[in-house]
Amino acid sequence: MDIRLKPHDDRTNGWSAILPPRQAHAPLDQRIKADWLVIGAGYAGLAAARRLAHNRPNEHIVVLEAGEAGDNASGRNSGFAIDVPHNVGSSTAELEKAANYKRLMKAGIAYLDDIVRARQIACDWSEKGKYHCAAAPQLAETLLRQHAHELDTLGEPYQWLEQAELARRLGTSFFHAGIYTPGCILLNPAALTRGLADTLPENVTLYENSAVTRLECGARIHASTAGGAVSASRLMLANNGSASQLAGFERQMFNVASYGSLTRPLTAEQRARIGNVEEWGVTPANAVSGATMRYTRDHRLLIRQQFDFTPRLQVDERVRQRVRAQHREVFLARFPALEDVALEHFWMGFFSITRNGAPRWGKIERNVYAAVGCNGVGIAKQTIAGVTLADLACGVDNELITDMRELGVPQRLPPRPFLDLGVKAYLAKERWVGRQEY
Repeated sequence: MDIRLKPHDDRTNGWSAILPPRQAHAPLDQRIKADWLVIGAGYAGLAAARRLAHNRPNEHIVVLEAGEAGDNASGRNSGFAIDVPHNVGSSTAELEKAANYKRLMKAGIAYLDDIVRARQIACDWSEKGKYHCAAAPQLAETLLRQHAHELDTLGEPYQWLEQAELARRLGTSFFHAGIYTPGCILLNPAALTRGLADTLPENVTLYENSAVTRLECGARIHASTAGGAVSASRLMLANNGSASQLAGFERQMFNVASYGSLTRPLTAEQRARIGNVEEWGVTPANAVSGATMRYTRDHRLLIRQQFDFTPRLQVDERVRQRVRAQHREVFLARFPALEDVALEHFWMGFFSITRNGAPRWGKIERNVYAAVGCNGVGIAKQTIAGVTLADLACGVDNELITDMRELGVPQRLPPRPFLDLGVKAYLAKERWVGRQEY
């Protein structure tokens, strides 16, 4: 089938803009054969390729990436490798699933930590934990209290912090309360993705700027790009939202855009205005209306805020400019003392959401496997999804495969235009409910 839906990002990314230039791997320009084809060089695809290379050292793995590692979706997020889920619910079944997620996410972090250390990937990997915060007292007493109960049930350490202590640690008095958990890793996602892509084993070949234009699945896999083609024995799909157009993936996930802004480094005098705080990361109790925030190792402030339904994986310039102005308002609401600090970089990225939060993971056909549907929490979770998928495909015993299966499968979405109406109505409702988080 022809592949028509491709991400139309804005060709800019603050995380990679602050890094040294990188030479991308050459695009595919010939017809080749491989034992394995992996489509997508994000966290799932790179982890799957690396694990396949380990499991099958005498076999050749080809990875096709539509864009460039570090500037694809995996390099555009907020840089949280999250170790425990939040807002999963309070029923026995939901808490059991939270335990599955916890084991998977912690395993994903441990796997990445080993690679970062062994390959000396400079990505500002920081074991700083994260703050899960609410500005409105009502949300603090509902969503945050529920999260605290989940952490108690999971046996996870945390600290409940009121406004004054949060202000001391974060440099802003915007939040009414928050929960600090110590296990989250903060990092530069573009640097991590670049590093993972540039340290693949010798039996893995990565082709960048090689979007698949046609894909045929049968006794052998045939994938065409603008410059070449791959014939492979087996296929691993790790292309996240773009997979929604493929046969067998219809009405299982939808795509949204989110937006990021990053300041230049604060001066010593500006840092003093917010109390000379240490590096931190904040996730909002209401993910739709609130803002994810970072204060980075090099003294920059990040705002990640606003979700838009993007079935065609594109956003027009008018929307981009509106959100960019909105980020300025969000920034000043939290840091009024930093009015002279500019938001130097602005970008957007796409990710996929499933109706019930379950990924599409596992064996799809005899020689086709998939790890898609990240639901916006991809660094640790999609890494281990790729590792376990490779083990599943190679018949390697891994107890985490059971955890992946326990996450379930995506519930079927309504057809368009009913899907459009439902998603837009949900986003509007959440923005209204969480309007104090803005």
